[in-house]
Amino acid sequence: MAEHDWPELPYEAWKDTLATLHMKLQIVGKLRLALSPFEPEWAHVALYLTSRGLTTGPMSSGGLIFGVDADLIAHQVVITTAAGVTRQVALVASPVAAFYKDFMAALDGLGIHAKIRPVPDEVSDPIPFAEDTVHSAYDPEWANRFFHVLARADLVLKQHRSRFRGRTSPVHFFWGSFDLANTRYSGALQSRRRAPISSLASPRTPSRSAQGSGRAMRRSPSPPFTRTPTPSRMESRRSGSSRPRQAGTRSWASSCFSITTRARLRHRKTRCWTSARARSPPARGYAVGTPA
Repeated sequence: MAEHDWPELPYEAWKDTLATLHMKLQIVGKLRLALSPFEPEWAHVALYLTSRGLTTGPMSSGGLIFGVDADLIAHQVVITTAAGVTRQVALVASPVAAFYKDFMAALDGLGIHAKIRPVPDEVSDPIPFAEDTVHSAYDPEWANRFFHVLARADLVLKQHRSRFRGRTSPVHFFWGSFDLANTRYSGALQSRRRAPISSLASPRTPSRSAQGSGRAMRRSPSPPFTRTPTPSRMESRRSGSSRPRQAGTRSWASSCFSITTRARLRHRKTRCWTSARARSPPARGYAVGTPA
């Protein structure tokens, strides 16, 4: 399939697979959350696109270096150590509880130990992973189409990111809100009052534009590219502050991608300050807990 051929991904047709995949990728993501040092904007929890799916990148547990890859072509989660030892957990039509048990057993077999909070984040009515027999649908065709859509969106956002000469985050995938995201920083500082919780605000928290619209999929299955500046234009007007004027920092509103759709996906870019209704992004609020 060519890079510019975006596959059909009708929301109604794949929503059950989406719900199951969301829960299983949260388990993988929570492992990264538990074993990675904290980074601003929760950057240490995100997953990254590969040519086959999503990856945690390298992590360490008890001196053992390893990584976890969600392979959406072979439909398996692969744990690989730096010594070359691997374990696979199949991505099939099975309950989340079964996947959680197999994944934790695979980690234990490799000597990888991590305390995670075994409950999904950023979903309504979360079911503990070990008890979740509700989410069990998994169609490999739809999961693979999702990967192809995500891979193309990743390239779009990376190309868009490359035009900005200021500080930006990588393009990364947040498993809680299930969005592909990128953040641009204006260089201007915002007050503690305006800074959202997710930034662990300090008096020197930079103004920024957060990319990612996974929450949009709960409101509408449409596939928008959007942007959310922080503070928003309306907040800046109310406070009497002006938008940043430093060289290379003016266009800090950017594009976002929602991973669900009803029809053929199309992408569009948004201009800086085009929407007066922009809102500060909600806190990601990942909880770091102990296992039940």
